[in-house]
Amino acid sequence: METIERLLREHPFLQGLDDRQFALLAGCAKKARFAAGEYIFREGQEANASYLVRTGRVSLEVNVAGRGPVQLHTVEEGEVLGWSWLYPPYRWQFDARVVEPLWAIFLDGACLRSKCESDHDLGYELVKRLLRQVHQRLERARFQLLDIYRAGS
Repeated sequence: METIERLLREHPFLQGLDDRQFALLAGCAKKARFAAGEYIFREGQEANASYLVRTGRVSLEVNVAGRGPVQLHTVEEGEVLGWSWLYPPYRWQFDARVVEPLWAIFLDGACLRSKCESDHDLGYELVKRLLRQVHQRLERARFQLLDIYRAGS
């Protein structure tokens, strides 16, 4: 049977959590599905969730005046989309547009904040993991910028 807790246990982002932590997270989670071309969230909207991507791809984009949407990053299977629910003012910084049909696990941001406040061990684990994602995305952005500068010289 495909329970939400089993799906959480299978996601690479959460590997290594203990049974109690999975049970806590399951109370904040539900399945989510989005079609290609659909926006999961838009820049400036209230940030209220993280999405654990099971299958599909999402483009993180920013609108540039006179140019339209510019892709900054693609989030794929096994990755996490969204951590703005954790930091005030709880607003999305980018648009998230589905490129390939997406199956994900929706994690409610308010529920997660509450669980992290009441269980600091869980909060610490989630923040460490999210920070690893932030670090990886910054590294990718750095390499993209280096490629742009090299191409322009």
